[in-house]
Amino acid sequence: MKTLEKVSCPGFSASGIASGLKKRGGPDLGLIFCSVPASVAGVFTKNRVQAAPVLLDKKNISSGTCRAVVANSGCANCCTGKQGVDDAVETTCLAGGNLGVVPEDVLVASTGVIGQPLNVEKIRAAFPGLVDSLSPEGFGDFAEAIMTTDTVPKISAIQAEFEGQTFNVVGVAKGAGMIRPDMATMLCFVCTDIQANPNTLKRVLRPAVDASFNRITIDGDTSTNDTVLLMASGMSRVAANRCMDLFQSVVDKVLLELAHMLVRDGEGVNKVVTIDIQGADSDQDARLIADTIAHSPLVKTAFFGEDANWGRLLAAAGRAGAPMDPYTVDVFFDSVQMVKDGMGQNKEVEARATEVLKKPEFTVRMDLKQGKGQASVLTCDLSYDYIKINADYRS
Repeated sequence: MKTLEKVSCPGFSASGIASGLKKRGGPDLGLIFCSVPASVAGVFTKNRVQAAPVLLDKKNISSGTCRAVVANSGCANCCTGKQGVDDAVETTCLAGGNLGVVPEDVLVASTGVIGQPLNVEKIRAAFPGLVDSLSPEGFGDFAEAIMTTDTVPKISAIQAEFEGQTFNVVGVAKGAGMIRPDMATMLCFVCTDIQANPNTLKRVLRPAVDASFNRITIDGDTSTNDTVLLMASGMSRVAANRCMDLFQSVVDKVLLELAHMLVRDGEGVNKVVTIDIQGADSDQDARLIADTIAHSPLVKTAFFGEDANWGRLLAAAGRAGAPMDPYTVDVFFDSVQMVKDGMGQNKEVEARATEVLKKPEFTVRMDLKQGKGQASVLTCDLSYDYIKINADYRS
């Protein structure tokens, strides 16, 4: 298994251009095209308010086949009524006409401001150029086209070998805000040349999402547009059903790398923090406590202030709704034990813990010493810049 420096995936080409959808300009329209019918599986937001592209994708993906994905930034096409659905359908028709495929084999995704209509005429005018720009090495351009408040494009690409043959997995994602578990990413598209049917892709995608995008939080908000798609061209000589463990591990790694990129590039993020809970009665209880700590504004602001305020950690854990005995809890900042049996340690230890909090990435480990349950969630600090970015988002 190795990371690909030259990002491409046999059977797929991609592009990204500026169409004028973004007020401030820049790339805002992306296309992924497969030269053959690709098997496809998807996971979508659990938010009850769902954008038009999500609703349409749930319908089109039922066939298990996909030829193209059209993604735009600058407009979420959400809460736009029947017109929004019509605009999403029209986008698939534009792709079908320009690519020579049926519209039902086209999936769409949007990200940006909620409540604004999608300017399909700008997409129509830009589409010939979008198709002309398609390239096997165009994933970088596609990644830039789907960015909103992201500061860097996010791509992960891995090649693996099985019985002397290789297969590739390439993932592209965007997201910097409205990130929390329940499919915690804005958009993610994964291409592979492995041979796999839609059911196999579903079996692989769900646990991969649960172990990555469902284990991160930036601000505790779940987007209306969250979409993860996994597409397989079958162009390699490797059959997924013969190497399921390997395929799963590669997809897991790609999605986990992308999830970490999302948190590192989160809106106003200065600290990336792993909340690691051990010794709970069950994994479910550990996850509940980890989520509660990771979402706590008081905990996140303490991280921003580099304040080893362990009382906020225990307070958050205590309101999570999972069994815990506050008199047996240990808390560590990396390897520094700040709390033993529910009691804080001396000033010297606190000074060492504060030094840990000055690092850009660290781990907070809480051991309940009650059972074997464990879970971890990746979170971040809450800074002044997060407020500024989101206060001015529609300006």
